[in-house]
Amino acid sequence: PWHDASSVTAPIIAEEPRRTVEHGDIAVVGGGAAGLASAIFAAREVRARGLERRRILVLEGARSIGAKILVSGGTRCNVTNARVEAGDFWRPGSAFVRQVLRAFPVAETRAFFEEIGVALKEEPLGKLFPVTNRSRTVVDALLAETRRLGIEIETSRRVLDLRSSDGVYEIATSRGVVLAPRVVLATGGLSLPKTGSDGAGYRLAKSLGHSIVQPVPALEPLVLSGTFHSALSGIAHEAAIRAAREGDKPVIVKGSVLWTHFGISGPAALDVSRFYRRARAEGASATMTMSFVPERTPEDIDRELLRMNREAPHSKAASELSRRFGLPQG
Repeated sequence: PWHDASSVTAPIIAEEPRRTVEHGDIAVVGGGAAGLASAIFAAREVRARGLERRRILVLEGARSIGAKILVSGGTRCNVTNARVEAGDFWRPGSAFVRQVLRAFPVAETRAFFEEIGVALKEEPLGKLFPVTNRSRTVVDALLAETRRLGIEIETSRRVLDLRSSDGVYEIATSRGVVLAPRVVLATGGLSLPKTGSDGAGYRLAKSLGHSIVQPVPALEPLVLSGTFHSALSGIAHEAAIRAAREGDKPVIVKGSVLWTHFGISGPAALDVSRFYRRARAEGASATMTMSFVPERTPEDIDRELLRMNREAPHSKAASELSRRFGLPQG
């Protein structure tokens, strides 16, 4: 059964500011989707092994839980997709990506959400949303499960520093110190600072000796020079965008594009932007080209244009191109 969990109260502990030292077994830094899921699966594992109850503590710097979940998917929360493959990710050949997908495939993801009370529906392009069309359903269900498992959540408790000594982590927070033998960093990246994803987790990870790959924006529209595209604003069509970087194999992203007054947006443009950004961040030159007919080869296009000239020499070029190649007309 599903529900929207509108009446569920999460186990959020509101405390007066204090400067004390307390102990936990597992401390999760960050109360977003990854942090809540980590805490839930850790607590489930403790129960599955028949171990004594462990204190699992989620430390969240914001005043409320799940801000980024609430705004995701146009406030409907695109939980996952019906098909998720390694090729959907940056560096799909990475062993890490394959291991994660094998450990928690789509079927198990769907089963998890159904189990905690979030029924999902599949929409065009394979996107999975709550049947309630409310991201609040997801947040409340996650919080209800943390309550069932006895997980403690403390909001307005920002982690300021993280150190390790003799197998114990010392976590300095805005309200005292937490000591724990295990820590999960789930702070998010730099995508939406006002929700807490402000890059603090990178600093904490680096302080423990981890190396950090310089983060770059991953989903940006493409800003074009000149003004030729202004007249195309509002037109959408399928295309293939090719990003070429010196010394690397070109990357081709296919999908829908949307012309705007500043350039190109839409799924294909947003997806390919990361490759350009990464190249520029690493000091490499990169070029991008776009094909309006992604399923046709250059040779095929040449032959079709010659055929068009022979068969319809007096027709309007725009009309013939649209008919033969499926291009939109402005």
